[in-house]
Amino acid sequence: MDGNHAPHSNQHPPPERDGSFSYDIESMDGSGRGTGLAPAAAWNGSSEALPRFDDDDGAREAALLRYDDDGGGPREPLLRKRTMNTTSQIAIVGANVFPIESLDYEIVENDLFKQDWRSRKKKQIFQYIVLKWALVLLIGLLTGLVGFFNNLAVENIAGFKLLLTGDLMLQKRYFTAFLAYGGCNLVLGATAAAICAYIAPAAAGSGIPEVKAYLNGVDAYSILAPSTLFVKIFGSILGVSAGFVLGKEGPMVHTGACIANLLGQGGSRKYHLTCNWLKYFKNDRDRRDLITCGAAAGVAAAFRAPVGGVLFALEEAASWWRSALLWRTFFTTAVVAVVLRALIEVCRSGKCGLFGQGGLIMFDLSSNVPTYGTQDVIAIVVLGIIGGVFGGLFNFLLDRILRVYSIINERGAPLKILLTITISIITSACSYGLPWLASCTPCPVGSMEECPTIGRSGNFKSFQCPPGHYNGLASLFFNTNDDAIRNLFSRGTANEFHMSSLFVFFIAIYCLGLVTYGIAVPSGLFIPVILAGATYGRIVGTLLGPISDLDPGLFALLGAASFLGGTMRMTVSVCVILLELTNELHMLPLVMLVLLISKTIADCFNKGVYDQIVVMKGLPFMEAHAEPYMRHLVAGDVVSGPLISFSGVERVGNVVQALKITGHNGFPVVDEPPLTEAPELVGLVLRSHLLVLLKGKTFMKDKAKTSGSFVLRRFGAFDFAKPGSGKGMKIEDLDFTDEEMEMYVDLHPITNTSPYTVVETMSLAKAAVLFRALGLRHLLVVPKTPGRPPIVGILTRHDLMPEHIHGLFPDLHKSH
Repeated sequence: MDGNHAPHSNQHPPPERDGSFSYDIESMDGSGRGTGLAPAAAWNGSSEALPRFDDDDGAREAALLRYDDDGGGPREPLLRKRTMNTTSQIAIVGANVFPIESLDYEIVENDLFKQDWRSRKKKQIFQYIVLKWALVLLIGLLTGLVGFFNNLAVENIAGFKLLLTGDLMLQKRYFTAFLAYGGCNLVLGATAAAICAYIAPAAAGSGIPEVKAYLNGVDAYSILAPSTLFVKIFGSILGVSAGFVLGKEGPMVHTGACIANLLGQGGSRKYHLTCNWLKYFKNDRDRRDLITCGAAAGVAAAFRAPVGGVLFALEEAASWWRSALLWRTFFTTAVVAVVLRALIEVCRSGKCGLFGQGGLIMFDLSSNVPTYGTQDVIAIVVLGIIGGVFGGLFNFLLDRILRVYSIINERGAPLKILLTITISIITSACSYGLPWLASCTPCPVGSMEECPTIGRSGNFKSFQCPPGHYNGLASLFFNTNDDAIRNLFSRGTANEFHMSSLFVFFIAIYCLGLVTYGIAVPSGLFIPVILAGATYGRIVGTLLGPISDLDPGLFALLGAASFLGGTMRMTVSVCVILLELTNELHMLPLVMLVLLISKTIADCFNKGVYDQIVVMKGLPFMEAHAEPYMRHLVAGDVVSGPLISFSGVERVGNVVQALKITGHNGFPVVDEPPLTEAPELVGLVLRSHLLVLLKGKTFMKDKAKTSGSFVLRRFGAFDFAKPGSGKGMKIEDLDFTDEEMEMYVDLHPITNTSPYTVVETMSLAKAAVLFRALGLRHLLVVPKTPGRPPIVGILTRHDLMPEHIHGLFPDLHKSH
């Protein structure tokens, strides 16, 4: 992309292709460089260079423009493949297109930072430590309360709907029952889609890919905003209650991250919820740790699996990990477990309506110690292969369906709601209509449970059957997803479900799970995957019943594990979550075996579902390893220029002009004669720090003088602390007189004098690994030989993206 056709938000001319020095407002690489010579616009800076979108139409107009083959333009991350070089300026977050930027995880070691640490007393350090532990305690408490509230609301709303429908069916008013059932589902689903489409589009989907990208260093508009938190909670409740084949577990991860972000940034100024005593955490590093704790707490709240939550954050969510974070994350999930346990004990006394029966997801299978032989191990290997094949196919089909849905979603909120209504009608028709195909089965003699079940919970649903009989398919369809999983996992029920019922249920859940994910409703994939996997696991267990020592309920558990491994490609965390769910520790070796086999088989076809969605959404995710073709390049090959750098003492007008015509986040600072004998790299200054310094107007009339000591007295380190999302200062907010524009400003006190640097001849593979391992936003490239300018360029996240590298080197093969 050469930038010739890129939409500009001001009246500066586009960059030219003749190599002349020019600024491109769309270059957004965060490096302080223009892209007049660059074949692709770079990415990673402030989002000011792209418009903020207030509605779907604006987002589509500004972001999804089409250009001729000889022109460039913003990237369409999900919809269509481009042969031209693309950028990472925008991505799909939820169901809308938003500008994205990187996070500053690096510590800015400037004079203000050093002065602040020298002046800190033991009392302030102790206060910081206590506040950090207090925050993770609050994250655990709030996430546990939200998880309990979600389950309480779902059980009662869905229970009321099912009781109403069941009463009408007992009166033989079958068509009225369908209208009531489908009508409730339609209203609940449409309401969830409406609040998601109009209030917080970023709340659509599970949110795990967005949280994963955030913890990798990618920020996007409203991804963790209070409005997103609100819609995530209530949209998830409404969506699950509407009978969709989706779960609330993925949204709970996003919810926990939103709660952590809200606390970490000191509340929300927009909603008048602020706390000044949280000023210590106004930086991306501490917020990253808190959001990691929030993501783990979300899993713990969804599954009542505290250890599984920690391992999920370690294996799937977090990109950086250390022992101190492990301890805080474990503490957070332990708090969640205690809160849920206490609240469930209260509900068992019957004070929570219909919630007391079902509780949270807990499938207790540990009635006795299972034994298994060689034939069982062979069957489990087959289950693992089936899970890998079905998982790879699921991810492939989901990729295609999401691309179709994105075309619908980009046309505005009304079509998002219409799509949700369509899926709701299909789901209601399947869950109410398919049980009519199943035959009635006599109730088992001597059953411990009531048969047929009167009410909502239970294994035996009468549906249209006469007294003393039940409908096995209705026991799976005409239920909440949690109760359906309980029925599939139940032990001692080998003959409860006909083989035909299990086949019909598997096909329906597999297909409905595919078409449901992607609508404008908060939706998770855990429950659909567990449902489908448990169904084919029970099918295998029923077929092997005469020769196997394992109960079909245990085969259902192993089937769920195999499908989770085949779709999500997680092993350790999924294994522990399932064992905590089922209290079946004796199954550990078999669960480990089936997970390893299914993941190995599925990896032969495609990536895990969350990794795949990250790519589809256009989020510039940095992998822990470098691609093989990067070994053929050096760091100097992919940096583009020319650079925009500042002198240590710079004219105010130059700084203001550079900030206005670029969206760069960082600028190199170079001292030149007479301040030094030769040009010398001082460090890197951030855009946000420049804006604070300019607002303070600590200017000088004489360039030869310095105002460093005055700046240190005038400002404190917290004056430069990063505000919460959407609260940053803009250059357009500042006004300067003509006299001030001709004055000078000393940049030395706010310049990071210890930026990470690499020599231009370093292998690009090593530079990429270094960039990812340190969580950088800028990596300065310096010359190898003396007598040249002190800086060659700056590597940013965009420069390490495959589309940028292959745009520069079209003949470079990925496999090399």
